[in-house]
Amino acid sequence: MVTQESVEKLKTSLRGELIQPHDNGYDETRKVYNGMIDRRPGLIVRCADVADVITAVNFGRENNLLVAVRGGGHNAGGLGVCDDGLVIDLSLIKYTRVDPAARTVRVGGGCTWGDVDHATHPFGLATPTGVISTTGVGGLALGGGLGHLTRKCGLTIDNILAADMVLADGSFVTASTEENEDLYWAIRGGGGNFGIVTSFLFRSHPIHTDYAGPMLWEIEDAAEVMKWYREYITTATEDINGFFVFLSVPPAPHFPEHLHGKTMCGIVWCYVGDLDKAEEVFEPIRSFKTPVLDLVGPLPHTAVQTMFDPIYPPGHQWYWKADFVNELSDEAVALYVKHGSVLPTPQSTVHLYPINGKAHRPGNSDTPWAYRDSTWAQVIVGVDPDPANNDRLISWAKEYWEALHPYSAGGAYVNFMMDEGEGRVKATYRDNYARLVEIKNKYDPTNLFRVNQNIKPTVSSAADAQREKIAVHSA
Repeated sequence: MVTQESVEKLKTSLRGELIQPHDNGYDETRKVYNGMIDRRPGLIVRCADVADVITAVNFGRENNLLVAVRGGGHNAGGLGVCDDGLVIDLSLIKYTRVDPAARTVRVGGGCTWGDVDHATHPFGLATPTGVISTTGVGGLALGGGLGHLTRKCGLTIDNILAADMVLADGSFVTASTEENEDLYWAIRGGGGNFGIVTSFLFRSHPIHTDYAGPMLWEIEDAAEVMKWYREYITTATEDINGFFVFLSVPPAPHFPEHLHGKTMCGIVWCYVGDLDKAEEVFEPIRSFKTPVLDLVGPLPHTAVQTMFDPIYPPGHQWYWKADFVNELSDEAVALYVKHGSVLPTPQSTVHLYPINGKAHRPGNSDTPWAYRDSTWAQVIVGVDPDPANNDRLISWAKEYWEALHPYSAGGAYVNFMMDEGEGRVKATYRDNYARLVEIKNKYDPTNLFRVNQNIKPTVSSAADAQREKIAVHSA
């Protein structure tokens, strides 16, 4: 049991803040992006620096506390917060440093991707990220990183050059190709299982102005558009990315009023090649079938990255289901259209993100991401601001997923998963799982970092079993 004396000692040793349930700001601080998650930690340490992270890790380990690590708080399953235990919050560790000559950016563990885009854009650079700028860097980067630049620049994990980390024993290390190579391999897709990343060093790419935006078609044309898209995106130049979407048109200024609230299908495009050739590249897209709405044109990369922010503010209810997809058969297309045509709420949606192009070049064992040979990462999300609609969100997403899962590749992108259990985690890492367990045994043998898509160490399991055997024998 944690004593008040130890808590007071912890508080005086921090440069950051210690927040407890009786403190002002507790309820606001414990919130995460997904409003469906409502957990009440016993302690929240808002770390100001690496020293605070080390102090918090040591306190959590020495007091046998359940420990959750929070970066941006966007995780689908709300895995940046826990009940009763200790939340190590990195949000104050927010800094960036761009090296334009080396085309790199150093990023503090509490940054969001909006912070990174803000820093790199004036230098004409960008690092592959997700599609909502308020997403935390750490969670997305450690799980994989899918977004507008995937086909051109690879996944976010393919652009991690190094990471500074605090391990479960409180030690501080760097993971890179030159130091702790096994740890470097593990964090590029293995999530937060191996330690707390206090800073990343990312590779950046010469990207400033994109030719990007959504094209929308009538829902009645969805099957035709999907069948065309499945052929186009698998052979297109790597300069172009496009993810397929079922959506209800938001009541936003850029969308014509007569389309507001209408269920449609679409493709969100992002071309980062020569702008002088953009019209030529898009000619076959536009000539295939004239879209009802075409908002594709030149945009600063930062505008592309913030396109969805107003539609999905923090605090909405989210329920996620996901899979990797190798092929879109005609039977699967029919099921996508059947379920995607009946969205339960205006913000509910379905996305198919391509993971081909440059993301296909590494092998399945080059990083923990074991589905390099898949073509899409599918995500089905029920979203609404009103908790009263949660049952509708959940039942729709589950039914949709259950209908399509037989056509999937097996596992799912970890950043799109809720808390779905060990079987789904193993399916996601496939043959890489055993190697991840070995590295977990080395760096976190007691599973201190387990509020995540958990890779369970066998060292602690064996020790626990031995202790039980001894206890029984003694009795």
